[in-house]
Amino acid sequence: MKHSVASGLIVVVSLVLAVSPRALAADASLMAVNIEAAHAQDSTVEEAPRSKAVQYAVPSVTLVREDGKVVSLPQEMNDGRPVLLNFIFTSCGSTCPLMSQVFAQFQHMLGAAATQVHLMSISVDPEEDTPARLVEYAHKFGAGPGWHHYTGTLEATRSAQQAFDVYRGDKMSHAPVTLLRAAPGQPWRRIDGFATPDDLLREYRQLLAARRL
Repeated sequence: MKHSVASGLIVVVSLVLAVSPRALAADASLMAVNIEAAHAQDSTVEEAPRSKAVQYAVPSVTLVREDGKVVSLPQEMNDGRPVLLNFIFTSCGSTCPLMSQVFAQFQHMLGAAATQVHLMSISVDPEEDTPARLVEYAHKFGAGPGWHHYTGTLEATRSAQQAFDVYRGDKMSHAPVTLLRAAPGQPWRRIDGFATPDDLLREYRQLLAARRL
């Protein structure tokens, strides 16, 4: 993410993190306010997230999950469940905390159906983001069952970023992107910009409805 945008979000994110993750997960209106504030902080932030259908091939790479298990990315993504994917790093002070709070709120909104959706967060800073750090990060944001965090080698994580067209050269340049897919073999839905939990829920329901047609 560009430095100007990141600096504009520091105040917003510090306010977000001052509240417990579980409290925020129960308050969708507060999340919407924080995202609107992020837009207001810097005019270079998109007025609204942009959504489009895209085709991506899941790269055949091996990653390490937060529980220390070495996993195949295609197998993780192709377990039959809908997938929501984003890219984060644990020392991020702007973009990532806000995206992770959105995932937390989205998972809360799903209620009992949350375990039927696979949320995946892949680190763009694998040299620093060990499984132990990912566990701490996931706990901070109240990640429930079905939301996993991944690290790996530089080569593997870079390949994942490139496959989903989010690689920007270094971790400080990455932008907020969320990807959704209803099922293996289906098109992806790419959201560029800061999506609210309501945005994600709407896109998710539309994908499920299209899959049933």
